[in-house]
Amino acid sequence: MKTNDTHTLSILVANKPGVLVRVALVFARRGYNIDSLVVSPVYNPKFSRMTITAKGDVKILEQIIKQVNKLIDVIHASEHDSSTSVALEMALYKVKLAPASKTVVGKYIKEYSAKLVDETDSLSVIAQMGTTEDLDAFEAVLNKYGLTEVVRTGKLLLKKGKETT
Repeated sequence: MKTNDTHTLSILVANKPGVLVRVALVFARRGYNIDSLVVSPVYNPKFSRMTITAKGDVKILEQIIKQVNKLIDVIHASEHDSSTSVALEMALYKVKLAPASKTVVGKYIKEYSAKLVDETDSLSVIAQMGTTEDLDAFEAVLNKYGLTEVVRTGKLLLKKGKETT
């Protein structure tokens, strides 16, 4: 991995108050900015999974993973890549479309496997699920047609095969 690649970590933690803050502090103390963070309970509600994406030096990231693994309420923390896991994001886009642009944008919606989820006279809301690259590309297209607002989930990730995340 290059020095400034985006890294994706999966952290299984006890579902207790304050755990998120303690994990985030480890990143902050090392000068690592969290780009996206998704937290949700897993199959057992006593536990939650944090999926964190961040950019930075690999050596510092290795230290962060070691420190996070030492936290009391952390069960396991590790980095994942696309060869061993499946990662997707979701985005909602609000677009102010001119009447002449609706047909063209409709074709892009199909091309990028997106879905029109709400439409008024002046604004359309489009949903998309895919890789980070897919979402970035579709967002760049929509910028040309009146994109006014974007909300993204951050990565959701699962290990491939029988191994648990």
